[in-house]
Amino acid sequence: MSRRLRIAIVSDLHYAGPAERARGNDYEFRDLTSPLTRLFIRFYRRFIWLRNPLNHGHLVDDFLARVGPVDWLIANGDYSCDSAFIGVSDDAACQSASECLGKLRARFPVNFRAIFGDHEIGKLSFFGGRGGMRLASWERARKDLALEPFWRLELGHYVLLGVTSTLLALPSYADDALPVEMPEWERLRAAHLTEVRAAFTALAPDQKVILFCHDPTALTYLWQEDVVRGKLSQVEQTIIGHLHSNLVFFKARLLSGIPPITFLGHSAKKMSTALSKGRCWGHFRPRLCPAIAGVELLKDGGFYTMDLDPAAELPAVFTFYRLPR
Repeated sequence: MSRRLRIAIVSDLHYAGPAERARGNDYEFRDLTSPLTRLFIRFYRRFIWLRNPLNHGHLVDDFLARVGPVDWLIANGDYSCDSAFIGVSDDAACQSASECLGKLRARFPVNFRAIFGDHEIGKLSFFGGRGGMRLASWERARKDLALEPFWRLELGHYVLLGVTSTLLALPSYADDALPVEMPEWERLRAAHLTEVRAAFTALAPDQKVILFCHDPTALTYLWQEDVVRGKLSQVEQTIIGHLHSNLVFFKARLLSGIPPITFLGHSAKKMSTALSKGRCWGHFRPRLCPAIAGVELLKDGGFYTMDLDPAAELPAVFTFYRLPR
């Protein structure tokens, strides 16, 4: 009987290095002109989402101290706080992501894989419409942070696949991009889809897939691919992040299929459009790995371990570990 492999999974670390911390925890709303909007964000941050978002970097060290002996570590995206909203082309965000990834790679110098999150690339701020996707962030994440847009890891009869959700879901992110950069984003997406199609086409009938995809919005676009849809019976689990808490994931599943909301601004439009197409998510058997800090309301952050039988005779076993804060 083959030995089970243990794989640790952590997501949405949102580590802030010195330069990001220096911006202060009010970076998200400090420059907004509406007092009512500032008050709402302050309340939302303090009691619901995440109080003092730049002060949770110690949880990365707590995770590394607690994770114990594992065969592999997989990080599922968002390594900085993206406090300038333009990804790692911002020096402060790049410093944060580099420190965060450096800690993970120091502990796992070989058996480590990392996923692109949206914070590495940049996105419009939830309020105020600042920032957005930047090709300079993509290039810096590839070169300076050594992030791979797509990777494949074969462990016995299991195939672990890592994809970049922002590329796959580019039609949903288009408003976040600069118009002059869209042709290159489209080219990158086409190349990425070619890699994904090839990986699913190459699956042998006895292989099972664990898919890693930061933002579940991308699952809608994978569902549109014939070759992916034809192999979904082999996808045992899809590990997603981005939503931070199973409370949010539960609500997203509950609201899947709602019509897009187009009159409450960019963020409401983007999220509701993603939810309107979310009924296909279930076919991918998604499992949310919460943010390492969870959300303020529940303080439900932590990480998973996944025990794999290389012979694929038994399904993967997932164990969740909460990180107190």
